[in-house]
Amino acid sequence: MSPARLPGFVPEWSLPDGVRALQTECGVGNEPYGGFNLGDHVGDDLVMVNANRQQLALHIGAVPVWLRQVHGVRVVELDQAIGHRIPGADAAMTQHRGVACAIMTADCLPVLVADRQARVVGAAHAGWRGLAAGVIGSLVNALTRIPGVAPGDLSVWLGPAIGPEAFEVGRDVLDAFTALDTANQACFTRHPETRDKYLADLPALARNCLHRQGVEDVTSSGLCTVSLAERFYSFRRQPVTGRMASLIWRV
Repeated sequence: MSPARLPGFVPEWSLPDGVRALQTECGVGNEPYGGFNLGDHVGDDLVMVNANRQQLALHIGAVPVWLRQVHGVRVVELDQAIGHRIPGADAAMTQHRGVACAIMTADCLPVLVADRQARVVGAAHAGWRGLAAGVIGSLVNALTRIPGVAPGDLSVWLGPAIGPEAFEVGRDVLDAFTALDTANQACFTRHPETRDKYLADLPALARNCLHRQGVEDVTSSGLCTVSLAERFYSFRRQPVTGRMASLIWRV
């Protein structure tokens, strides 16, 4: 992959034969959208956004399906007929080859999932609201409705997101997660400077959720979108900004 043409990388994650994944980056270009914005809802030139999306589709040899993400828990099953429609959902899955589940982020956590036998793939958009509401559980439940697929058959990659040293939250977020599982308390630390504020570890919260669902094979990128300004968009760092994509598909 040529970074000058399509900024991004293949996740360091053991995928089964027949499954591919890609994480895009912001690229180099005019602020605030950089050179490879894929979000068509952030105020960028739609001609440029569509050109970037077309370039991405050609690069991966699959059709990305772009969700209208709403911080909810709905999972849509993608098939060859869905084309470029935009369902209002925050997770997607597919058993079809050449159809890419695509999640757009700029601090929220992208979650990519593959069945180890390559029967099905899926992806979720996990901001703290969607994560607390159960978007990961909804995706795992949908994937394991496929005959023969169990939670232990799933392998997960947690992509770039706001890191635990940057994600400042209020008591309401702590309470929301500890009400779900007291083990989530360990994913929060008190803010060193601001009273009644906490620092939240979003990937650790997602990992806890996956473990509760019976999914143990979880790999985290460990990449913070806020601190790595040269690589990633960040809404927390710059509210007017572009969107990266995390994609997974069967070949």
